[in-house]
Amino acid sequence: MLTLSRVNELAKYRELIIKLAWSDFKLRYKNSALGFFWSLFEPLMMLIVLYIVFSNLMRIQVEYYQLFLLLGIILWNFLDRGTTMSIYGIIGKPSLVQKVYFPRDILIISSCITALMMTMLEFVVFLIFMAIFKIIPTILVIYAPIFILIEFLLILGLALGLSALNVFFRDVQFIWRLILQVGFFATPILYPITIFPENLQKLVMLNPIAGIISMMRGCLLYGIMPPPTYLIYVTISTLIILFIGYGIFDHYEPKFAEAI
Repeated sequence: MLTLSRVNELAKYRELIIKLAWSDFKLRYKNSALGFFWSLFEPLMMLIVLYIVFSNLMRIQVEYYQLFLLLGIILWNFLDRGTTMSIYGIIGKPSLVQKVYFPRDILIISSCITALMMTMLEFVVFLIFMAIFKIIPTILVIYAPIFILIEFLLILGLALGLSALNVFFRDVQFIWRLILQVGFFATPILYPITIFPENLQKLVMLNPIAGIISMMRGCLLYGIMPPPTYLIYVTISTLIILFIGYGIFDHYEPKFAEAI
């Protein structure tokens, strides 16, 4: 379980965690002509296609829709990459898992940090767009790091559970891919939540990632204070998912080396 002693133990391996994360980050773009710039081009290309479809063909009318859409894509990509990379964190490194002792959750944490690094590069593009549209953030910008931290913990909780289950049930990786594809359209990324009836809005916003995206947009683009009760709900939901993820991971961890 995630306890204070567990956190202290992980702190002792912080250099290894950063080294693994940085190694995965560099390896992702090895022998690539554009290298790290792919992290910038991917969300831009996706933005262009989706913007054309939803702003012109489907007539979505939202203030600063380009930024509205780009921010949603960046935050969703963080969730997508973090969980997808981490789901192979154990089965993708059998030599480490079988021959070397260290807390196995380090592999998952490092994958999530790699995804965070890529997301920070994408935020460079977002900041450039904000400058182009002459949007000056209000004091509410101080909430941005908080939302990033909450999403990181949400991703970590999901990643821990999924990576452990995937060692024993390989269908998990395919099921999760399907869930992500459906979730992209079920989450208010391409459209404002207000297009739904009020009762359906409440149902959609039970999803923590929907809340993170919505509150981040409000703070950065529209100067809207995040509702305190909803921020508390998203935070508590995220922590519950994190503890459940650690519980699943701890349950299966002793059998990893044998199963791989």
